[in-house]
Amino acid sequence: METLETSPQSSHSRCSHSGHRGARFGRGLLILLIALAAGFAGGYASRSFAHGAGNGMSEAMDPAQMDEHVQRMVKHLAVEVDATPEQQEKLNVIAKNVAHDLAPLRGNMKRARQQALELLSADKIDHAAIENLRAAQLATMDSASRQLSQALADAADVLTVDQRKKLAERVQHFGHHWHHG
Repeated sequence: METLETSPQSSHSRCSHSGHRGARFGRGLLILLIALAAGFAGGYASRSFAHGAGNGMSEAMDPAQMDEHVQRMVKHLAVEVDATPEQQEKLNVIAKNVAHDLAPLRGNMKRARQQALELLSADKIDHAAIENLRAAQLATMDSASRQLSQALADAADVLTVDQRKKLAERVQHFGHHWHHG
């Protein structure tokens, strides 16, 4: 059982995980939306890395292929929650926008990995350069996280309460499989 302690000034000293369906719903929805957004980005990244090499670097997924991939994922989500065609179109726009916004991360991560290897294999370790690289990567991930959070909130706004509840139930179902074997 998960328990959250609150401040002594609060009228509720404890909030039991099993006693508050609303908290579980919100948490479940957030997890599912993050999983879907990560799926968009991850699907793009994994597909991009799977492409053959050209000039020593793997080619990025074509924007049309990315749109097609995102559209398939949104269609799957839409079926799960009985989304209307209008909702599906709005979700497609949100998902495609975030996928395109986050697409450059793949190249940035590859360059940062190469830079880290160079720094760590140098004759003399440059601690300041390693710290600068770490800070830059953290800032990049923070920016990506903000974009993803905004897209998730926008997608949640498109769905009705009942659809979000249905989505949360699916997440809870998947969560049991992920955590309990």
